Amino acid sequence: MATPEGRPVWYELVSEEPAAAEGFYADVLNWRFTTPPGAGPSGYRMALAGQTPVAGMMPLGQDTSMMPRWLIYFAVDDVDARAAAASGLGAAVHVPPTDIPGVGRFAFLTDPQGQPFYLLRRDDGAAADAFACGLDAAPGHAAWNELCAPEPDAALGFYTSLLSIRAEGAMPMGDLGMYRFIHAGADCIGAIMGPVPGSRPGWQVYFVVDDIDAALARVTQSGGRVVQEPLEIPGGAFSMVAEDREAARFGLVGPRHGAPMAM
Repeated sequence: MATPEGRPVWYELVSEEPAAAEGFYADVLNWRFTTPPGAGPSGYRMALAGQTPVAGMMPLGQDTSMMPRWLIYFAVDDVDARAAAASGLGAAVHVPPTDIPGVGRFAFLTDPQGQPFYLLRRDDGAAADAFACGLDAAPGHAAWNELCAPEPDAALGFYTSLLSIRAEGAMPMGDLGMYRFIHAGADCIGAIMGPVPGSRPGWQVYFVVDDIDAALARVTQSGGRVVQEPLEIPGGAFSMVAEDREAARFGLVGPRHGAPMAM
């Protein structure tokens, strides 16, 4: 498989008000939206950064157990085998391996600590361009995937066992423990950490913007809320955390005032 196992290949927002969510993310990330072929009456919409599909959006529907949130699809070469392995490792399979005509095969699970994620094998030959490693990502694309877990050591063990990702390197956070970097193939795809003040458990996606302060202004002007003000990160960029109008959390990363970032 050309795409390394464990690499994020798609992102999806579940929303109670998809039309309003479209407007919010169009304003904040300059996305445009289209209905993909075969969507039918599902209401599924696809977000594009420039000409590149980067995310999907679907109505929350009648599932009252899930709040509006961002979800990640991880690449695997055998969805059935990985779903069975996940169950053996303590995960719950909520949607068993299922074909998506013209796309591939997927399953929807929650990990042993109750956090949702997808497995996906793509059969359509489409490039996996929704994610790019760190600051290599273009504006509107995902650049980082961060898991906050009540038991981070157990979470790291689960995902490294299931997805063939590996832990390489870590950053100490004092009394809050370690921020452990995870890799798929040649790329660092994100990190796993324990609870920090104001955080929520689960996966959080960071999208690239061309100016962090301008993006912050767009978040508030569009009805969102800033959870964490921009903080400088290695490489000269700044990251922040926000909520959309439905309190779905996401991160943003980019330079400050258009200043160039060290690569």
